Amino acid sequence: MSTTPAAFNLRKPLYAFVADAAFIFLFIFIGTRNHDTDTDTAGVFSTAAPFLIGLIVSWCALRVWKAPNKVANGVGIWLITIVIGMLLRHFAFDRGTAGAFIVVATIFNAFTLVGWRFIAEQIADRRSSSIS
Repeated sequence: MSTTPAAFNLRKPLYAFVADAAFIFLFIFIGTRNHDTDTDTAGVFSTAAPFLIGLIVSWCALRVWKAPNKVANGVGIWLITIVIGMLLRHFAFDRGTAGAFIVVATIFNAFTLVGWRFIAEQIADRRSSSIS
């Protein structure tokens, strides 16, 4: 059974977006558990909201669905998500943006949002070189 190219092209960006959102939720979940704050579902969602909004903006601004696994897109997603997430967190959601939080959020999200794409590109490169 073969899949149509359109179906495959639709799934790849969806999986990539879900992976990005899952990593943001993981970051928030770890933080809320470590600091014992907002550990209920509503608290996790309200804490994640500014970063999820930043994620959506980055996906739209960069049109990531065209190449969701590219490291370059991951870098753009990471930077836009962090900047917009921190600005929204501070100004719209009236939450803290301590220096240590900014550093931890930036590093964690760099490793996750860019990191999985780096691994995906390495695997794709190895597969293409072994086929050639």
